[in-house]
Amino acid sequence: MSGHLTAYEKEKVVLVGIINQTQNEAQVAIYLEELAFLAETAGGVLMKKFTQKLEVVNSRTFVGTGKLEEIVEYVKVNEIDTIIFDDELTPTQLRNIEKEAECKILDRTNLILDIFAQRARTAHAKVQVELAQYQYLLPRLTRMWTHLERQRGGIGLRGPGETEIETDRRIIRDKISRLKEQLKKIDRQMATQRKNRGKLVSVALVGYTNVGKSTIMNMLSKSDVFAENKLFATLDTTVRKVVIENLPFLLSDTVGFIRKLPHNIVESFKSTLDEVRDADILLHVVDISHSNFEEQIDIVNQTLQEIDGADKPIYLVFNKIDAFTYVQKDEDDLTDMTRDNYSLEDLKQTWMGKDNNPCIFISATQKQNIEEFKETIYTHIKKIHEKRYPYESFLY
Repeated sequence: MSGHLTAYEKEKVVLVGIINQTQNEAQVAIYLEELAFLAETAGGVLMKKFTQKLEVVNSRTFVGTGKLEEIVEYVKVNEIDTIIFDDELTPTQLRNIEKEAECKILDRTNLILDIFAQRARTAHAKVQVELAQYQYLLPRLTRMWTHLERQRGGIGLRGPGETEIETDRRIIRDKISRLKEQLKKIDRQMATQRKNRGKLVSVALVGYTNVGKSTIMNMLSKSDVFAENKLFATLDTTVRKVVIENLPFLLSDTVGFIRKLPHNIVESFKSTLDEVRDADILLHVVDISHSNFEEQIDIVNQTLQEIDGADKPIYLVFNKIDAFTYVQKDEDDLTDMTRDNYSLEDLKQTWMGKDNNPCIFISATQKQNIEEFKETIYTHIKKIHEKRYPYESFLY
């Protein structure tokens, strides 16, 4: 529908999250920070965050009546364009909140789909995203779209247009069927391409979004894969031939995972993630500077299980160690060690280094500990290569 928003067209957004038995106040604060990053990536400007403690979400309006009134009042006084919820809303909740607030209402799933729509560059990615969007929209066709004529597009409205959304379910289902057939055709082509690469050892970079996978890819392959400090900078899998100490192998950079990654996206992008399933080794990249990196590790591992990619050698790569500043303490200094004063050797002695063997600590941007990183990769690739090509082993 609309293209990228200019600086002057950025939408004013507010975020809404709930505190309950499964996520405490501190966790919700972290989750809303991530949601704010998502909103910024989509072209929004954060104005305020709202939270509420709820045992059970309101089936009509998600948050309680009083909290919704507070949000709506702020929205109208400050001319807010969009309210974004950190959880997926039901069609009924979307409709009721939209009626009260008289502005655009998005949930986390819709926001992520919108970012994917922005980031899709190849025909393959565009078909995958469009399929996921239509599958998300199908049960929500009864939603009120009466005020859309007053909007200039923007966050949550990229991709399928209003006219198509307002058509009946049969047409939407037909569109989904055609997209699935189109995707199957592209998938077959990509499968053929993978077969034609031969038997080179394959290594795939996986990890949470924005942990530095593309930066590592550029560093190892000396290529120019798109990398920036935004979520989902990479959608299409990029494959490069890399050589370390005369030993060639294939390195692929894959789409990043994220908390509550929409099921439709996982389903639509399964073919892209075939690079993960076909890889001989997975390098699980972790942003060690992130305050919630332990949970991010768990989320990536869960996603790998979902796509049948967890049954192969996985090596943790703790990236961004430059975010740690080692502070030399005096003997009589009794202050505790914190994230901010660990040296590289200290990190290796933590549970991260001891419980996740093999693992490596690096900074891709600052080129810290890169030689050890390359040596680690080389050692493990060489073992696989020697089994696959025993007659060539003397070359390495």
